[in-house]
Amino acid sequence: MLKFDPCTNSFQNGKLFLPPPNDGSDWKELFKKLAAVGAGRALGEDGFPAGPWTPELLAEAISQIDSNRAGVDLRTVQLWFQENDRGISAANIRWLARVFGCDDPEATAAWQVELSAAQARLQAKRREAKKADSRAPERPDLPPDPKVDDEQSSSVEPTPDAEPEPNADRKKQRISLARRSETLFNGGSPLNLPAAVFAGASALGFLSYILGIHSAVYLRADNVAKEVGFLWAPNWTFLFMVLLPLFFALVTELLAFWTREGRVKLWTWSDTTTSHDDWARNVEGASFSYWAVFLICVLFAGVFQWIGVCLIPLLEGGADYATSWGTLAIVRPEIISVPVSIGFTALAYLYMCLCFFLFFAGLILLHTMIHDLRRIGLDATVLQQAGSQDEVYELCLRLMRGIFRCTILGLLVALCMKAQSSYLTSNAKNILDWLAGDLSSALAGRDGASNGFHYRMPTHYSSLLVALSTIVVFVYGSICLRGIGTRFHKPLWKMAAVVTLLFATYLLVDAFVGFSIVLGIGVFVAVFSLVDPGLSSRRSNEIGSRQIVS
Repeated sequence: MLKFDPCTNSFQNGKLFLPPPNDGSDWKELFKKLAAVGAGRALGEDGFPAGPWTPELLAEAISQIDSNRAGVDLRTVQLWFQENDRGISAANIRWLARVFGCDDPEATAAWQVELSAAQARLQAKRREAKKADSRAPERPDLPPDPKVDDEQSSSVEPTPDAEPEPNADRKKQRISLARRSETLFNGGSPLNLPAAVFAGASALGFLSYILGIHSAVYLRADNVAKEVGFLWAPNWTFLFMVLLPLFFALVTELLAFWTREGRVKLWTWSDTTTSHDDWARNVEGASFSYWAVFLICVLFAGVFQWIGVCLIPLLEGGADYATSWGTLAIVRPEIISVPVSIGFTALAYLYMCLCFFLFFAGLILLHTMIHDLRRIGLDATVLQQAGSQDEVYELCLRLMRGIFRCTILGLLVALCMKAQSSYLTSNAKNILDWLAGDLSSALAGRDGASNGFHYRMPTHYSSLLVALSTIVVFVYGSICLRGIGTRFHKPLWKMAAVVTLLFATYLLVDAFVGFSIVLGIGVFVAVFSLVDPGLSSRRSNEIGSRQIVS
């Protein structure tokens, strides 16, 4: 563990400077050491360190920072010195990093990262303590002074990362769908959410195999045999076992980068105050969007669609929808009965609507990250600062490339949905024959075969919503980054070209003979872009290489 010895530390701007120890200390342990040494205090007249911090001296030093117009209350600083389990708000982390960093931009950025990590470790210890004693009605360290709580409520968000605020118990009782959704992506291991989605899809696959609908062929009225097994439907297998887990993994990784590294470093070069740029407040600000998406996904995409597409046709013996594994009991009752089919489809649609709620929640989080970048307020002056320009561009470009990869996966999800829906209305035996038949027809110059059936295809509409929602987030991010600097224009044009190609591919599925050629090109470009989101741009990668070396 690093020892805080004044004799071995350097001085910057006439103040005692200690580098971040990176020793795994939590917030309380780290602050106690720094305060005892007097890190960031100006040297005395004799040139020696002036001694440890006191609450009064530290509060005065923070309030004297030019960009900190609101200052900091003495009672807040006193809480930092006390033996309790309270942490520090994101707003005050910035000002404390300025003090410990001795007003040096690079040192301040390093201390912001260290203090944020220490606060996260303190929060983890709190959670472990609560698990160890879940019967405790309240924390024993809460001070009885209500005035302290009143002060906290004016500047801190109601999250466990910040200093407590009044009426905390009342706010904890209120359901925050936005915060809980964000926690699913940003809490715990990044493998949790993708693994849960993959496990759910695997469980449905096993159930379909047990029920005998994993692979099933039925004879249509025009004597066309069609494969409608569950495992043959890419919008229920490949989509939930590959595409969505990858999407959730990318969103989780990007969210962890932005909240723990990206936005913390960008504060160093921004003149905005964190009272308006707090991440938790930004997430809460989109609360209505989360509830709207939840209701649409659960009620309309889940309950109502299941009733219209599966339940009513199963009970009435048919409808204007193409037969699929969900309605196989109508034409092949010897394979699966109607009651069993109702139960299985209800379970599958429940799983589907929850997964798509999480998908749209991920899109909302991507939008929130871009919105957070705008509110931090990077401008041309900030980007021209010596020593920070390359790092700022790299952080922004990394964020946009992550959104670009998520956009590709979102469009691939829409492609899977539309491809399966189009196949069910075709004359092909299975989806592979459908694609191969279209390719051979295009190469031979033949017209595609059509049937006399006219089905309703609600999946076409839902897949279009998925594609458009994904593109909207990408366009919003592109517009924001183009406003920051012209250096982003070239990589953004390349990304936009790929997104345009994929969206055109989606629109052209089953639109003409030979669409499979366009589909193959689009999928190849999508896979290449996922592997190399920089699209082999040497110039754009130069920034990243300098960042890695440094």
